[in-house]
Amino acid sequence: MSHDGWPPHFGARVLVLGGIRSGKSEYAESLLSGARSVRYLATALADGGDPAFADRVAAHRERRPHSWITVETYGNPAALVDALGQAAAEDTLIVDDLGGWVVNLLDRDDASVHVSRLAAAVAGCAARVVLVSPEVGLSVVPPSEAGVRFADLMGLVNQAVAAACDAVALVVAGQPVWLRGGDAAGTHVTTAQPAGAAAGAAATGAGAAAAAVAATDTGAAGATTAGAPTTVTIPSVPAIPSPEVLTPAAAAPRPSAALTESTQALPLVATGVVIGPNMDLPIPDGDAREAARDHLHLLDIPGAGLGRLTEIVLFAAGAQGRTVPLPWQQPRMLLLHGNHEGDAAAGQTPHGAALLAAQARRGEGPIGLLAAEHGVSLQIVDTATAEAIEHSPAAEQETVEGLLRYGWQLADEAVDSGVDLLVLGSCGAGAEAAAAAVVSAVTGAEVPGLLARVVSADGTVDDAAWMRRCAAVRDALHRVRGRVLPAKELLTELGGPDLAVAAGVILGATARRTPVLLDGPVGVAAGLVARDLGSQSRLWCALADTGRHPTTVLAADVLGLTPLTDLNTGLGEGAGALLALPLLRSALTLAASLPALPPLLDEPPAHLQEPEDEPDDATDPAVSRADDASIVD
Repeated sequence: MSHDGWPPHFGARVLVLGGIRSGKSEYAESLLSGARSVRYLATALADGGDPAFADRVAAHRERRPHSWITVETYGNPAALVDALGQAAAEDTLIVDDLGGWVVNLLDRDDASVHVSRLAAAVAGCAARVVLVSPEVGLSVVPPSEAGVRFADLMGLVNQAVAAACDAVALVVAGQPVWLRGGDAAGTHVTTAQPAGAAAGAAATGAGAAAAAVAATDTGAAGATTAGAPTTVTIPSVPAIPSPEVLTPAAAAPRPSAALTESTQALPLVATGVVIGPNMDLPIPDGDAREAARDHLHLLDIPGAGLGRLTEIVLFAAGAQGRTVPLPWQQPRMLLLHGNHEGDAAAGQTPHGAALLAAQARRGEGPIGLLAAEHGVSLQIVDTATAEAIEHSPAAEQETVEGLLRYGWQLADEAVDSGVDLLVLGSCGAGAEAAAAAVVSAVTGAEVPGLLARVVSADGTVDDAAWMRRCAAVRDALHRVRGRVLPAKELLTELGGPDLAVAAGVILGATARRTPVLLDGPVGVAAGLVARDLGSQSRLWCALADTGRHPTTVLAADVLGLTPLTDLNTGLGEGAGALLALPLLRSALTLAASLPALPPLLDEPPAHLQEPEDEPDDATDPAVSRADDASIVD
């Protein structure tokens, strides 16, 4: 027996088959009773509107230990394959059950491809894994066409997965019968295949399944269990519904809940977190980052490898504390909608900004469409309107204090719900000029060099509006000249409510060890403010793209952020990050999935070696004649 009760002769991959109510799931769970941590890969929709099935899900939840973590993979056949491929050697997985996975292949023309990929993923899974699957071939042929299709495909999947596993058990009336490997004292035992043989068999089984599936219309009816105390949902791609849009009230910030991050050491008061200079915030894992760099050097990638995308892999490794970081599964965008009075908003109107926010709420426009396409939940954050900074402070100090805590709270709530990446966006009128004012105050840069040209909705360049913006920011800086502006006063005098919320989000995300993706003036200006309150926060920010906006370029340089892409799009702040997100996720997937380089050999294989030269005397006529003479003698 191993240290946690897992018999070594089980191998690393076990398939448990059984009919309905046979006890297969409970037996499979009992095999992992000694595991310290188990990830439960649920393949069925937990709430499908069937009360009887909901009762079965509840029974499964109560039976499982509360320490198990559930990962929902319903709706996307590739989600289960990805989860198996991303598992580490120290992980323990249980898949319950493959019947729910087959449901995802309803009427799909590429069912055979997914079956082959699943078999290969099981054979190559580095973790210890137990798979549960219904055995449907012991009864009469189903009376419906859909039932026949489901039974045919289920049988093919079971064959392919069984070939990829080290041990296979069949549970009948709660009694396990080992068909291969497993319990040496079982009813029927055969020798378990070694890992290499299992991998080869998996390919064969998957190929047979693919051939059979190609001749069968796929369809199904079936379901399995889901749900647990801790749940992480893997979004379905590409059939992702438009995410729920939340519009929190900005005028009355609520107190934040106590933080659960173990490294956090912030003073708490009755109204929430006290945000001030020199905050004690965590930093990314430097050892994991360097280990990730070494891992990338070992990957079988020709030429320049991942190029500039290497940086996002190292960034994610430090944030996750993993040598091989996982692609982000639950990103959320916080779209800040806060307008500014005065000439800072020259060339823009509050009505136009409201239309952009409304489009995003409906899943339309660049941000709404991209968020829905890539499975990014979207939260519209409406904030109070900032005053005209050329004449007066942008907001009251008490308002800024509250909105900093409110931004922290938004990050806190997002992480509590399972979000693993925050994206900041902005659509407020005048927000760009306010961000330029903050960056100019911090860096001393000239205002005209920070403000991009104003382009109207019809595509014309509005130089008059640009000059009015420059004058408004110049007058605002003149109003506070000679004063040293700490972070909170920067927000009070120049930034306003939307930048205060953005800075609070960055600080809150840092406290919860969650990365933030930026790509515009408001995000980087908020990053400068957050840095002055907690210097560690800049290490948790990544820059998707500058859009070649001068404010973004300068502030990113001060923060030490290198843009990961150079798209130069004008879709609006936040849209560039959403546009780049699939590319960044793909880089993480490659880093986690590509094989390592083969080991170097001391000498090439025999079939590649040069033939040895023949001895010189073999071609010497004199030697040849002497040999002939000796033969004659």
